[in-house]
Amino acid sequence: MQTDNPKFPEWKYRGKSIRGLIQELQRFEDQEIEVQISIDDGDTRKPISLVQNSRGQCLLVYCGD
Repeated sequence: MQTDNPKFPEWKYRGKSIRGLIQELQRFEDQEIEVQISIDDGDTRKPISLVQNSRGQCLLVYCGD
């Protein structure tokens, strides 16, 4: 998705590759901190329970309530 609208910048929707995600995570000094996921700009955070290969995509899964 290409957009010039500041409310919907392109980086929000282009996604990440596994390689790109690993490169970003390697920049963290403390490699033992917990990784969490949010789908609401960080208001709600959940730990990643599983990492799956699902339909040709890497899927990060939270298995709690």
